[in-house]
Amino acid sequence: MKHEISALMDGELFEDEAEVLLNRMKKNPQVQREWLAYHLIGDALRQPEHVGKDISVSFHERLQAEPTVFAPRRRATQRARYFALSAAASVMALALVAWLSMQAGVEPAPQLAAVQQQDALRPASLSSANGVNDYLMAHQEYSPSTDVHGAASYIHTVSER
Repeated sequence: MKHEISALMDGELFEDEAEVLLNRMKKNPQVQREWLAYHLIGDALRQPEHVGKDISVSFHERLQAEPTVFAPRRRATQRARYFALSAAASVMALALVAWLSMQAGVEPAPQLAAVQQQDALRPASLSSANGVNDYLMAHQEYSPSTDVHGAASYIHTVSER
């Protein structure tokens, strides 16, 4: 195999033999590595002055010769856009909080009407239990029907007998 690779590099193989060898190289990674090694050896033999050369000095010189590129400054429009977007986000947050607070205290009208009708249809025998009604009146702040629970302790119910 090594002889065939060497002959191919020197141009001494016939076309059909070269084609077979190139197809084998495509399928076999070991043959590809040998091909690369032979090319490296050939390059070293043709240009011996580049074999042991330290490229860090030349790389450093070329890097120093390149122009320095400074990043562009931030534009005032970017700063204005930043403040505008943050202000818009704050306004939207306040609108959301206001909308949610308005939705929390709203109870549909049909439910209130149904509760009032049930109170009107209550039999007279239930209103005679004054002990239970007095207890409920004294503990109104714990009632789930109150929309604003904190204000219930400041509300005093007055009734006439």
